Amino acid sequence: MKHLLKMSDLTPAEVAHILDVADELKARQKAGGTEPLLKGKSVALMFSKNSTRTRTSFEVGVYQLGGLGNYMNAATELQSGRGEPLKDTARVLGRYYDCVVWRTYRQRDLEEFAEYAGVPVINGLTDYAHPCQVLADLMTIRESRGPLAGQKLCFVGDGSNMANSLIVGGLLAGMKVDCVCPHGYRPAADVLMFAHRYGSAFRLLEDPAEGVRDADAVVTAIWNTAAPGTTESESRLRDFAGFQLTSTLLKAAKPDCMVLHCLPAHRGEEISTAVFEAHADEIFTEAENRLHVQKAVLAVLLAEK
Repeated sequence: MKHLLKMSDLTPAEVAHILDVADELKARQKAGGTEPLLKGKSVALMFSKNSTRTRTSFEVGVYQLGGLGNYMNAATELQSGRGEPLKDTARVLGRYYDCVVWRTYRQRDLEEFAEYAGVPVINGLTDYAHPCQVLADLMTIRESRGPLAGQKLCFVGDGSNMANSLIVGGLLAGMKVDCVCPHGYRPAADVLMFAHRYGSAFRLLEDPAEGVRDADAVVTAIWNTAAPGTTESESRLRDFAGFQLTSTLLKAAKPDCMVLHCLPAHRGEEISTAVFEAHADEIFTEAENRLHVQKAVLAVLLAEK
């Protein structure tokens, strides 16, 4: 593994290895601390979008591993915000840092950056993919329910970055994956082509009740990303009617079904307040596991070389 730009960069064995390392690092941290696996290493934390969990978990994670993590706002603090070519920024930061984490918009910009940086690059979220979040989701399911192979994962929501990454990650882990999206909000075409290779292990549906049936884990994410009161927001509220995780909808899932949410949550839209609070411990364990799984990714990319 050279970079982590999207879930399909990984093999099934690499997914399992990252999760194993994450489990070990979490146990060590709970027992009193982690070895300084990144001693003498520096990580650039470059953010073009707001962040709570990604920024703070990487900052804390690099610190716990004994490295130096530098946060920078790509829009206001770097010359790239004033028009410096992306490849020039990549070639400079790659000579200063051992790794770059970038949270940005376009996947193709991230991939261009990785092409020129000369050091490992980690996707902190793009409009196409969110691999660190999905690795944390898989870690959370596995530590609660055991081996992932054969379990059913259902995503309900917009076929954007979370759907794209969950489909690939779940299938790589040997899970059965249902993705439930309204018409017109399908996942990326290349993701669906990837999933097609897994045959009946993957289904793309438009009926949430069918998708959650007998699910071991149901995942959702914000689907109303537009500003409140705008035409797009009102359109999304109509298009996603019936796509809220409610107690009634989840009756079709397994009785001990997990519910996960990448956060932040819009209670009353993609998830009801009652369901969110009933599964809050799982959701915030999922958030905590961002720290441990990202430490594992850093360790695999930088400490195992």
